[in-house]
This record gives sequence, C-alpha cells and structure tokens, in this order.
Amino acid sequence: MTRPLDGITVVSLEHAIAAPFCTRQLADLGARVIKVERPGAGDFARAYDTRARGLSSHFVWTNRSKESLALDLKDEASLVALKALVAKADVLVQNLAPGAAARMGLSYEALREVHPRLIVCDISGYGDDGPYRDKKAYDLLIQAEAGVLSVTGTPDTPSKAGNSMADIAAGMYAYSSVLAALMQRARTGEGSHIDVSMLESLGEWMSFPLYYAYDGAPPPPRTGASHASIYPYGPFATRDGAVILGVQNEREWAAFCDKVLGDAQLASDPRFQSNARRNENRAALQAEILQVFGTLATPEVERRLDEAQVANARMNDMAGLWAHPQLKARARWREVETPAGPIPALLPPGRNSAFDYRMDAVPAVGEHTQAILQELGIELEQPS
Repeated sequence: MTRPLDGITVVSLEHAIAAPFCTRQLADLGARVIKVERPGAGDFARAYDTRARGLSSHFVWTNRSKESLALDLKDEASLVALKALVAKADVLVQNLAPGAAARMGLSYEALREVHPRLIVCDISGYGDDGPYRDKKAYDLLIQAEAGVLSVTGTPDTPSKAGNSMADIAAGMYAYSSVLAALMQRARTGEGSHIDVSMLESLGEWMSFPLYYAYDGAPPPPRTGASHASIYPYGPFATRDGAVILGVQNEREWAAFCDKVLGDAQLASDPRFQSNARRNENRAALQAEILQVFGTLATPEVERRLDEAQVANARMNDMAGLWAHPQLKARARWREVETPAGPIPALLPPGRNSAFDYRMDAVPAVGEHTQAILQELGIELEQPS
C-alpha cells in the first residue's frame, strides 16, 4: 500500500525528544528515516530509564520505523560519509547543540548551493538568532520560560506538565513544517530552511492564558485540575471516588442542576446565573455540588451526567489508559519489534482510509550502519 511519504529520505542528527518525535511521525507516513547516533551509547535518551522491557520509555515511543547509523562525527571520514548521505536525502533534521551543525558544514546556508532541493529543519530551544540563541534548553526550562509553570499546579505549588510538553510541541511544529516544505518543493522545485524553536512552539500553545492576561490583566490562577475561568469544570469527589466534569454553557448548567443535582431552581440562583458569576462564587457552588455527590457512588454520578448530556470522564492512571476500552474497541494497538522483543504501540492519531501507518521496529544502536555505508559505496573502520 502506498503511503504519503514513500520515497522520501530523511537524515536526522537527533537526540532526546523533539527531533525524534518529528521524524518518527515522518516515518509513520512512509519516509525512510536514517537516525545518526554516536557509536556505542547512541542517542542519550536510550539511557533515560529501563521501564519498557529494559529499554527507555522515551526512546521506544519516538524511534520506531527508523534505521540507526552510528558515526563518530569528530572523525573526518565519518563526516564525509554523512555528507554523502545528506546529498541523497530530501530532508535533514537536527537538534544538536546551537552551532554544532554549522561547524560541521551542515547549515542550510552551506548546503543550499550544492543541494538546492534539500529541506533543512533546525530545532532548538530559542531559535537561530536573538539573545537567547545559545542558551541550553530542556523541556522544564522552556515550560518555565513560556509561562506554563505560572498557570499549572496549585496556588502554593507551580507544576510542570507531566509529559515533555515543550519537546512535543516543537516536534509537532517541525513535523508539520516539513510536510508543508515538501508540498512547497513539489510546486517550486526548491528546498527551504525551517527554524523551529521550542519557546515559540509552546508559546503558541499558551494562547488562552496569554490573551486572558492581555494588556496587563491578572493572569489565570493556578487551579490544579480545575479550569481557571470556567466553573464547574474539573474533579469533584463522590462517595467512593471522583469524577471529572465540564459545564460549558447555560443549557448544560440548567440540565446539570435539574438532572444531576436534583435542584432545578439552583440554575436561577443569582450567584450562579452566568459562567462569570459561577466562577466568582466557586466555593459556594462547590459546596452545593459536593453535598449531593457525597451521597452518591461514582457510577450513579456518571449515569446522571450522561443523562443530562454533561461531559464527564474518569481520572485514569497509566494502567487505565493501557486498558482503555475505547482504544481496544477501535483497534488502536499494534506490536512493534525492539531489541528487547515486541512491545505494544499506539497507532498514530488520525485513522486514514487510504493507507496504513508504518509500524516497524525500534533499532539497536548502529544496527543499519554497514548496510547504509555499503549503499553509499563507503568503507569505514567501525569501532569494536
């Protein structure tokens, strides 16, 4: 079956999350992704933990369907081999330390004259220029710079998101930017340079808090798992657990009062007659809700919420997500091979009727080195 990126070759000088997540998604669509790693240890994310059959949880997530080429890029012959590989590629992705690719002669400016069709995607913390260009950037640091910590957590404790939010945002924008550049090249015949910054990527995702605090207005408060400006919206305790619910409009509010709380008159209480008033009087409304929920088991609260057509969910942990009945019903799980044996993997979001996603193995360090060098007609002395 033909995939959208069949025939496209991507070379990636990548580590950690942002660039590997970008290129894994390109591989999902059929691209040949050649991951350049250090001999021996490889991508340092391989050593983050050993939770996935002895392999790193981060690594198995972001590196399926790739070929691993182990090269010592401080060695001149290896660098020549890399440049020969790049000459045959459609896309070069890199998230090395600031300036590292340029020092090896792999900047867009150095490559465009000899490879005019090449697309070069640089992913960095702060972008290719500006006063922060050379600052080191890790996910937590960018979450701090982009304001995520200022609006996440509780009033007493700012908190980072529980996943690599900044890396994921940058990887997604790099992925979509490469797709756009390939479409542009199909029209013009020319490659292009993509400069993706983690700060700008996460800044885009902060649009609601940013505009909420526009022109010096107070920022949204840290409200834990509740919404900063919509109420009721968040977790509420039941007799034996908790439910997460969200009331988005006045129709839902009236139904919530009548069918869930059993008090239709509450909907017209002056304290709660608009979302703004409900938000202002959170404590009073929370007391009304918990008084009812505290007498009910979780399944009964969920039944009432469903009957009232008020959105609700359970607070799953990771075991709950692994066993989620909706993912099972939609057949979203596949198995991919790894150096430690098969492991389950979620299909990419977006079920497509025209093609199946590529779900090939996670490579061992340097697993494809000899085959790729042979393809290039290059012999290198490989470390033992």
